[in-house]
This record gives sequence, structure tokens and C-alpha cells, in this order.
Amino acid sequence: MSSRLVSVSMEFPIVLQDVSVRYRLPKERIRSVKEFVIKSFRGRIEYEEFWALKNITFQVPPGEILGIIGRNGAGKSTLLKLIARVMKPIYGTIRVPGKVAPMIELGGGFDHELSGRENVYLFGSILGINRREMDKKFAAIVEFAELEDFIEAPLRAYSSGMIMRLAFAVVIAVDPEIMILDEIMAVGDTAFQEKCQAHIARFRQAGGTILFVSHSLDQILKFCDRALWLEHGEMREWGNTESVVHQYANYLESMVSRQITLPEQI
Repeated sequence: MSSRLVSVSMEFPIVLQDVSVRYRLPKERIRSVKEFVIKSFRGRIEYEEFWALKNITFQVPPGEILGIIGRNGAGKSTLLKLIARVMKPIYGTIRVPGKVAPMIELGGGFDHELSGRENVYLFGSILGINRREMDKKFAAIVEFAELEDFIEAPLRAYSSGMIMRLAFAVVIAVDPEIMILDEIMAVGDTAFQEKCQAHIARFRQAGGTILFVSHSLDQILKFCDRALWLEHGEMREWGNTESVVHQYANYLESMVSRQITLPEQI
């Protein structure tokens, strides 16, 4: 593995030092809240520890896109939630002083029963933008999302591509220092993807920092300056994008080959 950081610079917009997250999971299935309360009171619930992240240390400089890769359950979502300040680590320190705009899941922060207009204000409030500020940004958000004819319709009538366009338009409107994009380029038509990519390029040139999570290794290679490979909550590889992606791809191929069973010879 590439050499890990020993000391971190406080000038970086994202700094993690020896960060670990542990969950306590019940060993047996709890079928109801009542059963949980009764067993907790009697001290009959046994737990096992699950480490979602272990000793994560890295820093991301301004204007860089860091690609985060790994299989499902590797710890990617937990890491993003830490940086988005949704949760705190059990051990270690995190420094993310700037405004963070996360798109951790498609439509996260939206209510599908509300209209597009109402969801713009709802998502904006989650990102720390008050109604007066959002009033000034609203027209530009709708224009960027290209949803002028649908903005009063309930979100349940939107396609996944329309939801992505609206979410991305709100995220860029709040003027963040850091963007977290989870599979954002995998949804939407080609024209809008190119529009997003052009904005991301301008965001980088202005010193913005991006965390980009994707299962598409081609997109990681195309967009990212460096890459981080997580495996079982640990940093398996970190550094040059091509090198990390190459090693990860070889690992996936080896996993597949081990699962192939040869037919018995007759």
C-alpha cells in the first residue's frame, strides 16, 4: 500500500487522522420495540462489535477530486457521513471547516409528496440556506435543472434523472467549499451530465474540493486526481488514481475467478 500520512496539514479543506467508527449490533433478531425494551431492562441483549472504519488517515487539498472506491459494505457511506457531519467518529479527529454540500444518495433530503418548488426550499434548509436566500437563488436553480415546466408537480411524478438534476442544481447553488457526489454521473441524460461536468471543472478551478464515489472505474479514472480504496473499513490503497484503480480491478477479477467452479471431467 502507498505510504500513509504521518502528520496532516491544517491548511487542507478535508483532514482525517486515525478515524474509526464502531457499531454495536445485537447478536439476535429483535422483532419489536417492546421486545427490545424488555430485554434491555433485563440485560439479556448480547452485542457484537462491527468496525465500519478503522484508522482512516488522509487529507484532500483544495481543487482536487478524490475518488472513493470499494465494494458494498466497505465503509464508503460511513466515511461520507462523517465528512458531511451527519455523524461523529468513535476515535480520531476530522477537520472539515468549510461548507459541505452532500449528494450521498439520489433524492436524499427530498420529500416525494411535495412539489419540486417545495423540495428546493426543503433541501436548501437542510444545507443551511434560509428562505430569503433561497428566494434569490430559486430561478437560477430551476433554470439549471431545466425543470421550468415541472417545478410545481409533486416529486413522485419525476423521473430519477429529473430528481438528480434538481438535487445537483440546489447543491451548486449553496456555494459550498466541498461537494460530496455519490454516483452522481450515473443518472441523467448525456447533455446534462456534460453540463454538470463543466460546472465541476469551474468549481475545481476556483479551489473547490470534491469527494466522488462511484462503482464505475472509468469515471474514477476520468475525473479523479487521486483515489482511495476501502476494504472492510480499512484503507487498502491510497494515492495515484491509475495505480489504485488498477489494483482494485485486479482484486475484483481475482474474487470472481475464485468463485468460478470448474465442471467435473467425465
